[in-house]
Amino acid sequence: MAASLNKVLIMGNLTRDPELRYVPSGAAVANFTVAVNRTYKDKAGERKEDASFIRVVVWGKMAEICGEYLAKGRSVLVEGRLQSRSWEGQDGQKKNTLEVIAASVQFLGTRGNKPEDASDGKTRDVGSVDLDMENGSNAGARETIDESEVPF
Repeated sequence: MAASLNKVLIMGNLTRDPELRYVPSGAAVANFTVAVNRTYKDKAGERKEDASFIRVVVWGKMAEICGEYLAKGRSVLVEGRLQSRSWEGQDGQKKNTLEVIAASVQFLGTRGNKPEDASDGKTRDVGSVDLDMENGSNAGARETIDESEVPF
């Protein structure tokens, strides 16, 4: 039997400010979308750009930190796993989504990503928060939350 692996790394910019909420148990959950750009050449050799918009879900203390320090346009590096969800919408139709459940989020660049914000013009890693999902060291980790508590 072959082993399986579910690991994702994405780097891009937030398309909007994070949305921070708390589930009934008190655990924090934040979600935001990251735009990931790709440049390629088409059959005619013309340069094209394409963007993918990836939904990210962050739990626990890391969610609170993301809610406080991240904003639209901010560059991030997210490490996590893919998860698919299904639900029934208000219109009665079945809905599906594929999202990244973050295990770590690194804030890249400067706050606001403006060149004048950095005196030397260099990109800085201004912080990250890691969850130890294997040892359960974060009580807000996704594995401890009941699906009925998810606020979105």
